[in-house]
Amino acid sequence: MGNALRLLYRHYFSDDHDQPLGHHGVSSSTVGVSALAHHLFHFEITFQVPEGLSKHVTSTKNQQSKWYKSLLKEWRESKPPPKSPEEVSRLIIRIIKTPQGNDLEGFLSFYGLPLPHSLVELTNGEAPLFADGLMFELHTLPVDAKAVPDGDGVTVYVDTSYTREQVPPEVIWVALERKAARAERNYKKADALQKLITDAGYRVLNINNEEILARKYRIRLRGIDAPENSMPYGKEAKDELVKIIDGKCLKILIFDQDQYGRFVGDIYCNGIFVQESMLKKGLAWHYTALDKRPEFEKWEKEARAKRIGLWASSNPEMPWKWRRNNRELRY
Repeated sequence: MGNALRLLYRHYFSDDHDQPLGHHGVSSSTVGVSALAHHLFHFEITFQVPEGLSKHVTSTKNQQSKWYKSLLKEWRESKPPPKSPEEVSRLIIRIIKTPQGNDLEGFLSFYGLPLPHSLVELTNGEAPLFADGLMFELHTLPVDAKAVPDGDGVTVYVDTSYTREQVPPEVIWVALERKAARAERNYKKADALQKLITDAGYRVLNINNEEILARKYRIRLRGIDAPENSMPYGKEAKDELVKIIDGKCLKILIFDQDQYGRFVGDIYCNGIFVQESMLKKGLAWHYTALDKRPEFEKWEKEARAKRIGLWASSNPEMPWKWRRNNRELRY
């Protein structure tokens, strides 16, 4: 057994591998990776493929053996070896090329691994150029999941040491008074002062046991419109945005301010261009009324073609039309 496969097998496959399996053979993608590692290990010794596989694919046992032989070879030669369910799925996709259209999806489903249409390839994280009108740039403190109201908005905080604006003297004074009140354990006074700070659009945050005076910014993701929370896929869109940015520091390029006082911008998180990810995962529409970037149109079309996310529906409702018809349910 190759070192890469042996390490993966030991990492994932333990004595709990006899847990109940899901509909397609395994209970989760992670368990699927361990199950495949186990089967490859078994195949290297016995040259036998799993018995249950033939229920999911139409190719002969001889063809199945060729797949496992090729997987063993590819796994040994991969540098670094695949570890995540997505990486393993891509490896399998390169190998299983048969006339039978359902063999690839059947094989992936047997292991509970991501199917081809759900694999999203992102660019290097740079937004399309269309940068006319850039107003300013923000670098935020770590984002709290509770600050994400839906799939296209987030409230962020920026350390006032690095803000573009001068902090009003009265805010600084109140922050100092609050600190003194807390030192005296006068928490009632400290809470009252904190409210004054919050009402002024700031907040005192505790980051790594250090109190930081931060400026609050409400952000609307530029160029996309996610389903509202009450719409189909609204919760999925919000959850995906939380998954991307929760606990992370963001870079935000601000281009505009909308009628609700939110700043409209492009958001970057650890090399990910957030709007690109939301569009490619089918969890947002390209908001063409306010954004004409062709890349956004392309990413939406790719998700539509793969029927990912909200595009799994034959006739998904546009968020802007839903809002117009359901104004009382928006908030």
